Amino acid sequence: MISCQNFRANVPTRTPEVLEHLRKCDACLEYAVSVDPDNFFRAIGGEELEPPGGIDAFTADVMAQVRLREAEGSVARRVLVAPRRLAAAAAVVVAIGAGWVAYENRQNVGPALSRSAPAESRRYVLTTKPVVETYQSQNATIVEVPSEGKNDVQVVMIFDDSLPADL
Repeated sequence: MISCQNFRANVPTRTPEVLEHLRKCDACLEYAVSVDPDNFFRAIGGEELEPPGGIDAFTADVMAQVRLREAEGSVARRVLVAPRRLAAAAAVVVAIGAGWVAYENRQNVGPALSRSAPAESRRYVLTTKPVVETYQSQNATIVEVPSEGKNDVQVVMIFDDSLPADL
């Protein structure tokens, strides 16, 4: 065994003699930890850490665990396939159901939105703003946009500063 003087001179090295002194002398352990905190873990040792039965038995146990985990993984993948298939089937059913509901709603709306209905029966409410049926004012400028057919909606623009802004 080396002396404390030699130990303090060789603290950064990790020779077996230095490590042996580090594990037996508490004063030198404090000094070594103040120089490098990792020396605390180096002082733990390791000679007695050989597994029971030896290295070969330990390796055999580890490999048995590896094979067991691989087998668990393959079983888990097979078990997870069924829920994925069920989720995909449920998504297809929901998509078909949503399409059918949309189709039925379009059919129940009637001829108002049908493309094959005559132009007279196609009446849409396209705005939530009030409709001006008649308007008379001395300060207003009223402009009518000519329509191409007799059944088209007539567009009238009214320019009047006294009207509310949302009209």
